[in-house]
Amino acid sequence: MLSSMIKSSIMSSSRTQLNAAATNRLSSIQRHLSTSQSTAKVERLTVFGAGLMGAGIAQIGAQSGLKVILSDVTDKALENGLNIISKSLTRVAKKKSPDDIEGFTSKILQNIETTTDAGKAVQEADLVVEAIIESIKVKRDLFGFLDTKAKADCIFATNTSSLSVKEIAESCGKERREKFAGLHFFNPVPAMKLVEIIKTPETSNSTYESLREVTLRMGKSPVTCNDTPGFIVNRLLVPYLLESIRMVERGDATPEDIDTAMELGAGYPMGPFKLLDFVGLDTTSYIAQGWREKAAAGAISKELVEPIGLLEKLVKEGKMGRKSGQGFYNVSELPMLK
Repeated sequence: MLSSMIKSSIMSSSRTQLNAAATNRLSSIQRHLSTSQSTAKVERLTVFGAGLMGAGIAQIGAQSGLKVILSDVTDKALENGLNIISKSLTRVAKKKSPDDIEGFTSKILQNIETTTDAGKAVQEADLVVEAIIESIKVKRDLFGFLDTKAKADCIFATNTSSLSVKEIAESCGKERREKFAGLHFFNPVPAMKLVEIIKTPETSNSTYESLREVTLRMGKSPVTCNDTPGFIVNRLLVPYLLESIRMVERGDATPEDIDTAMELGAGYPMGPFKLLDFVGLDTTSYIAQGWREKAAAGAISKELVEPIGLLEKLVKEGKMGRKSGQGFYNVSELPMLK
């Protein structure tokens, strides 16, 4: 009897110790998960590039209540960026605050500062978004410099539409590469709901969640993609645009008829040639050139991005589309492209 009582007591004590140990392990795991998966909330945004894209990103950041710094290399570029934002906000105000357009615009502009000092621009930033020229060298040079100036927990994001996010991120140290991703907005940024969040193999979950949270706060609809050529939209869109040009080059149909067919037959809001003129023929050509390098490495089919004589001819003639006034169309004859 005594031996049974002793045995029972030992077993009870062992169960208590095991339960305590399990509780401690669970608590430790929960603390670890809580720390490792915590999402840093973005309050301060710095945008590099005061062109149409960068200005749009700065605008929606300011509209969502973020403190924004817009940076570029010249005061003239920054002045142009602020003009773009002011005109866009005026259009927004006519819908949201028709009785106080000036007050609405002024309140949002108060959230935006400008500077040509890149180092100063990122000192307090929680998130840096780059929207500069589509050159991997220039982007790498910028991020390599910013890596030494920004806070350790600052997230870096590139708005590239065609370059490898991983290759751009390699300009930074290992710890920053965990906080590096692609954040691809679409033009015009204030109107387009979509944003692609591109994860590299090194992008941490907490970085991804922070980017998802801030894009939702901006009123966008984020989608996620791995770091592959063209991501989602352009991987499907660019080959479609290039094949449209090949159809015209072969004499299969006119740009006008192809646009009408895709608008009325496929329900697209804008046919491929209107879209090409809107995006810029030079931009499309540049993307295709970059993809040919990827094709040579086996990352994408070579047939999709073979050079097109008609496209290169128009670019050489300075017929870029909307930005030059002439592309496949005379832009003055198409109000939607003005």
